[in-house]
This record gives sequence, structure tokens and C-alpha cells, in this order.
Amino acid sequence: MASKIALIIRREFLERVNKKSFIITTLLMPLFMLALMAAPALIIAYSGSEEKSIIVVDESGMIGSNLQSDEETSFHVTDQPLDSALADTESNGVLYIPAGAVDGTQAVRLYSNGASSMSLESNITRQINSIIETERLKDYNIENLDQILDAVHSNVQIQTLRNDSDEDEEERQSSTGLSYALGFGLTFLLYMFLLIYGQMVMTSIIEEKTNRVLELVVSSVKPTQIMLGKICGIGLVAVTQIIIWGILIAGMAAFIMPAILPADISAEVTAMNAGQLDLAQSTTDTDILQAISLMGNVGYILQLFGWLILFLIGGFMLYAAIYAAIGSAVDNIQDAGQLQSVVVFPIIFGMIFGMTAAADPTSTLSF
Repeated sequence: MASKIALIIRREFLERVNKKSFIITTLLMPLFMLALMAAPALIIAYSGSEEKSIIVVDESGMIGSNLQSDEETSFHVTDQPLDSALADTESNGVLYIPAGAVDGTQAVRLYSNGASSMSLESNITRQINSIIETERLKDYNIENLDQILDAVHSNVQIQTLRNDSDEDEEERQSSTGLSYALGFGLTFLLYMFLLIYGQMVMTSIIEEKTNRVLELVVSSVKPTQIMLGKICGIGLVAVTQIIIWGILIAGMAAFIMPAILPADISAEVTAMNAGQLDLAQSTTDTDILQAISLMGNVGYILQLFGWLILFLIGGFMLYAAIYAAIGSAVDNIQDAGQLQSVVVFPIIFGMIFGMTAAADPTSTLSF
């Protein structure tokens, strides 16, 4: 019995591993992960937009002169009426500040010559709110108000560490944002594997029934052995792909990621790993540093893929058996499509629940 199941496993495994589609997807996924690693640096390097010229019509007499231009936005205060300013189509827009903007009785309006941007609107809103707040504070006649506000300003940086009392280990870096992203990403990866490779089991059974091959096979092998061999063989294909991905991504984290990181960020990550980083003086967000530190840890990446394989084996054995049952109950793929909801709905529910559990792993619902 064992030898017959082994033959079926070997056939199913080699038939799919030798396909070009398997080889291409196995090699492209690590490249996609490398692109994700380099994406933040590329976005920062090429995210700059052209300078926008904004004409300011200020009827309040207090806001327009205090607007600060920068590399992305230049403000030009004018004395001409609003209608004349709107006639100038060479600028990117007109900012109209009515007299009642300071006391909140009238709304500020931005007339954009073309599509506006969230960054432009956010910049204008932030500056106007700051100017109005400053003007209102002046009514309280507090001396040295600017110095007082600077003195009380706080910018606390939180560094999260894992404190596992049952392990004789040192404090470990932890990033809640990265943990949530990894939890969601790996859950989605499991979702894809269960659907793609589970459907392979179903399709294989339907094709063999259609080609009359299954009738010949059943004469020498029991149906239970066929089902077990197909599930294990196709499952090994999925496990093999994950193992290859894990090795390639770990290699990229060890050799390529340090090479593409800017020198200042790399120095801050090294200092944080050594416990010598002054978070108050750091120029990079703490969550980003912790994420880079964890993603550059080869042992951590291999551990993640190890857990992913364990969850995949348990989930795949269950859902692939259901897919095999669907394949044995229908005569063509069209009929199978209607029955796949029996499998898809529980997987989608598990994915939605996974997002909830990732947001708060210690909640009662997660347990």
C-alpha cells in the first residue's frame, strides 16, 4: 500500500515541479519581495512633485503674509480681487481667505486649476490652522508665548521590546506595525495556497475522470490511496515552493538588503540592535527601524517560514480533501465551480478573522 501511495505522490509532485509555471513563479516571488524591500527608498527618492504656484487673496489681512513657501508650494499674496485672480490660469490655483476665516464664520476656499493633491491641501490646512491658533493666543497677552510653547512641546518615541519571562533570552525588538503586516501578509499567502493548490487536486481528479484514466487506476489502486497520494503529492509542491522562497528571501535579507539601505539608516539599525540608539536624536521613525531590523534577521525570517509551513500542512490537508471530494462528485469543472463556495467561504472567514487576531493577538476573541 505504501509503495503505491509513494508512486502517486512522486508522479503528482514531479509533474508539477517540472512545469515552467512553477519555476517562473518560484523565482519571481523573491524578486517581488526584493522590490518591496527597496520600495520605501525608491518612493522617498522619486516622490518629489513639481512646485505649485498658489495665488493668495487674503481679505483677513493676517493669514496670507504668514504662509510659508517650500520646495513643493509657493504662495504669492495679491491685492487684486478674487475674480481677477481666478482669471490667471498660469498659476496652479487660487487660495481665497475671507475676512471671517479667523473667527471661523467663513470657510477658506481653494480654487484649483486642474487636479488638486492631498499633500497640497494638507499643507495649506496645517499652516492656516497654525496661524489662526497663534493669532488667537495673542489675545491672552502672554509674554514669551513662543518660548513657552517650544518648552512644553513633547515628541515621545516608544521602543517596543518583547519580555518573555519563560525564556532565558535578552529583550527582543518588536514592531507592532510589522507584526500586523506580516500576520496579514502570511494569512493572505495561506489563502492563495489553499485555493490554488486545492483546486489543483480537484482539477486533477476531474481530468482523470474525463479521460477515463481513473477507471484504469482504480483497478489496481484503492480510491483512498489515490486521494491520499494526490493530496500529499500536490501538498509537497506547495511546501517545496515555500522552502525555496524562504531560502531566497533569507539570502536577500542577509546580503542584498544591507547593500541597498542608506548608510545613515543602516548605522541607526546597527545602533538599535546594540541598544545604543538615542531615539530622541534619531532621524528615522522607530517603527521603520524596528521593521528593518527584524526583516534583516535571517533567523527570524526562517522561523516565520517554518511556522507558515506548519499552518499550510494542517490547512491544506483539510481543504484539499474537501476539494478532492468535490472533484469526485462532479463530471466537469463548470459544475465544480458551484460547489467551491463550500470551501471558499470558510477560508475567507478565516482570513477576515486573521486580520482581527493580528490587530490584538491577546484578545478573548483571538483565543
